[in-house]
Amino acid sequence: MKLLSSNIIGNGSKDLIILHGFLGMGDNWKSFAKKITNIGYKVHLLDQRNHGRSFWDKEFNYKILSIDLYNYVSYNNINNPIIMGHSMGGKTAMKFAFDFPEKIKKLIVVDIVPKKYKESHIDILKGLSILDFNELKTRDSVDLELSKYVKENSIRQFLLKNLYWISKEKLALRINIDILKNKVSEVSNFDYLTKNYKGNSFFLFGEKSEYYDKNDDNIIKNFFPNSKISLIRNASHWLHAENPKDFFNEIKSWI
Repeated sequence: MKLLSSNIIGNGSKDLIILHGFLGMGDNWKSFAKKITNIGYKVHLLDQRNHGRSFWDKEFNYKILSIDLYNYVSYNNINNPIIMGHSMGGKTAMKFAFDFPEKIKKLIVVDIVPKKYKESHIDILKGLSILDFNELKTRDSVDLELSKYVKENSIRQFLLKNLYWISKEKLALRINIDILKNKVSEVSNFDYLTKNYKGNSFFLFGEKSEYYDKNDDNIIKNFFPNSKISLIRNASHWLHAENPKDFFNEIKSWI
């Protein structure tokens, strides 16, 4: 059995597992994790397969990502954790709640709806996949090359967190870009809607998010009947980074 890599922060008596989004890693949530430990939580920042420091594998869909999470929870004897997921991680968390409701205390979903979206990230994936690390020897040179495909500096800086030195002289990406670019349809998809989860659920969206509109409330309530939905002001998809104060206060109040 292959186990996901994790960064565990805090030593509280209650467990919170956080699942990052597409092309991210658990450490994207380190600032939030440090805050939440102050109210008695041990926070598990997981790297999903083909991301961060976790293993690479050709299989990649929400069914298998849910099983990865089950294996992590079971191996570490984690009882009644709160599971929180952002974007792709939110879909993994929802699938896990459908499949293993007995393994979860509460569910938190950040800026994603249980539905199929149009495929996106095409330019980002193209830019990442053509990076030639035999030629690109510095972070700045990688950034310059990537800027041909990704104009927004903030998005490039997020993506460049995946850079690391595979040797003293060569850079590499922690993400398995070859698999992920071929599985992007799996990320956009969500075809597990014959089930529902009746446990406590909390959905948070940025008020400016492109991933949510008011009509989605009915979809959420259909599959998560015992759910609360909140909007975070002055924020879009990266609400935990764009308005960390309100985001933290909402989570703290609910859990």
